[in-house]
Parts: sequence; structure tokens; C-alpha cells
Amino acid sequence: MAGVGFSLIMPFMSLYIDTLGDFNRAELSFWSGLTYSATFFVTAVISPWWGRLADRKGRKLMLLRASFGMAIVIGLMGTVTSVYQLVGLRFLQGIFSGYISNATALMATEAPREKSGQVLGTLSTGGVSGTLLGPLIGGVIASVVGYRYTFFTTGTIMLVIFFLSLIFVKEDFKPVPLQKQNRTGSSFFKALAHPRLIIGMLITTMIIQASNNSISPILSLYVREILHGQGNVTLVSGVIAALPGVATLLAAPQFGRLGDRIGSDKILKIGLACAILLYLPMAAVQNIWQLAILRFLVGITDACLVPSVQSLLAKYSPSESAGMVFSYNQSFQSIGNVMGPFIGSTVSSLMGYRQVFISTSVLVLINFLLVRKNTTELNHTHGDL
Repeated sequence: MAGVGFSLIMPFMSLYIDTLGDFNRAELSFWSGLTYSATFFVTAVISPWWGRLADRKGRKLMLLRASFGMAIVIGLMGTVTSVYQLVGLRFLQGIFSGYISNATALMATEAPREKSGQVLGTLSTGGVSGTLLGPLIGGVIASVVGYRYTFFTTGTIMLVIFFLSLIFVKEDFKPVPLQKQNRTGSSFFKALAHPRLIIGMLITTMIIQASNNSISPILSLYVREILHGQGNVTLVSGVIAALPGVATLLAAPQFGRLGDRIGSDKILKIGLACAILLYLPMAAVQNIWQLAILRFLVGITDACLVPSVQSLLAKYSPSESAGMVFSYNQSFQSIGNVMGPFIGSTVSSLMGYRQVFISTSVLVLINFLLVRKNTTELNHTHGDL
């Protein structure tokens, strides 16, 4: 449900912004990028503080804080009359973010260790399924009753999540010792056995998120350009936005098992190499079917990326440091979520929508080279796992 709520409004944000004023192409690209990035910017800054509070007060409290806060803030987005109000509420949404990350931490600490993989896998499937369904549901709602009702629907969903979490989530909370809470920064990474690999994977996470999200602000606008403004742009945009999620859902388990056999680092490099080759032709598509096929194939490469990074972080982090490593990973994800929309909106405003896909391909190439460099040590250590 949280995955549905977060993804329900995102494919249509640019189209919604276009109804809030008389913007030219460059202005629309700028406001789309700022609106997408605002939430993630605040999340990147404030998530370490929420993480320390969760260590002292428990993850269930964070679930309630996130779901109730976002129910109010996202619901209010459906009432705005200017883009300034929308951007302000998106900043405010960042303060109340963190439901899925805290749910992951709670499940990881509450589940028996011998079942943690199964439990977290089930939780991940729920999130991906929600992200897949969200754009489709949002597309139907927006095309039938308008964009504003997608925000009201999302607010209602988050309110239901609040009551489900309040009533059904049980937590046997044990506060993290104070000395472990304070172990952060360079001293933390120096204590790791593979600091270069861990830091490299954090940077890889950031660039993966930046690459994926550089497309987000302009996707619906690009679809409208390809369709020449004809047809149901809102519904088609929702389907195009959902296609990578379909592919990821189908491919992730297979790539996960393959990674266990041949090494997650190899799967990660294969995924990045294929993504480079898929983003380039997106800049030259002539019809919506070509874009749909390429988006589906990109979803298959996505199934190679984030799960492989998470697997490498889990394998090469000491168990007592895993929570801290993944909290850093969340911060780097948020930074990437800030960078991506600004890259996409800047490139599109200066050079057009199609050049965004070329710049994204260059970004993925940089990531591939970094991964290749940062995983060289695994050639010596992988056989010992």
C-alpha cells in the first residue's frame, strides 16, 4: 500500500504542474525537477536524525509518524492553487518520509535471523508490486476524475496504513547502545574490512537513483510529445511509467539466484552495461510502442542493479554494522533522488527531452566504470565467502 501511495502521483506530477500556471517549456522542466527533488533533498538531510530517534524510541513510532504525516501533506497537495504551494508541501513531505525504510529495519530486527531473507524478500515484493500498481491506478483515477483526486486517494491510503500499523504492528523494541549510536563518520568506515567496496556501493546506489530519476520529471511530457498531444496521455504515461516495475518484478528473483552462483558484482556490471545500450535508443523512438519496449527492457536491467548492491552490502558488512551501512545507503539513495530530477530538468530545458536519455546513458557509463574499479578486490575475496 505504501508503494502504491508513493508511486500513484509521480508519473503525473509534471502534467499537474502544467495546470497550475502558464509555463513555457523551460519553466515547466525547471518546476518539474524542483518538485520531484524537494522531498528527497529534505529526506537526505533529515533521515540520519530520524534514524537516531528510531534507535532510541523504536521503529513502530517512525512508521506512525511517517504514515500520518504523509496522509495529511499529500492530501493537501490536491488543494494547491500555485506551484509554490506544491513545492512547499513536497519539502514538507520529506520531513515525514521513511515509511518503507523503517519497515525494512523493523522487519530485519524483529524476524528470526534464519528467516530474515525470506521476510525481507516478501517485504520487497510488496514494495515493488505497489510501485507497479500505483501508476496504473493513478492513471485511471486522473483520466476519469482529474489529477487532484490522485492526491486525495494517496492521502486516504496513507491514513489507512497509519491505522494498520497502529493496530497490527508489534515491536519488541531494544534500544541500540549509545556508543553504537555515536559511531558514525570516517571512524565507522575505517573499522570495516572492505571500506572501499562499501563506499563504492553507496556511490553506486546514488548514481543508480540519479539515473532512474533523471527520466521521471520529463517522462509524461515526452509521452505527450510522442503522441503529439493526441489520445489519453495520462493513462499512457501511467502504463509507460509502470512497465519497468513489471519487468523488475519478473526478473529480480532469477537474477538474485544467478548472483548467488556467479557473484552479485558480475550481475551488477552486466545490468549497467545493458542499461547504457538501452537508454541511448530511447532518445530516437518514433512511436509509443518503441518507448514501451525499451522501458520494459530497462526494468530487466533494474532487476540487476539495486538487489545486487544490497546483496554486496549485506555480504561484506559485519552483522553488527549492517544497520548503520543500510542507513547510509538510504541517505545516498535520497541524494541520488535529488540529483536525478535536476539533471533531467536541466538537460531538457536546455536541449530537449530526447537529450535526457543520452545524458542518462553517460551517467550509467560513469557508474559502470566506478563499479568495475571498486569491485576489483572481490576477485581475490569472493571465493572465500
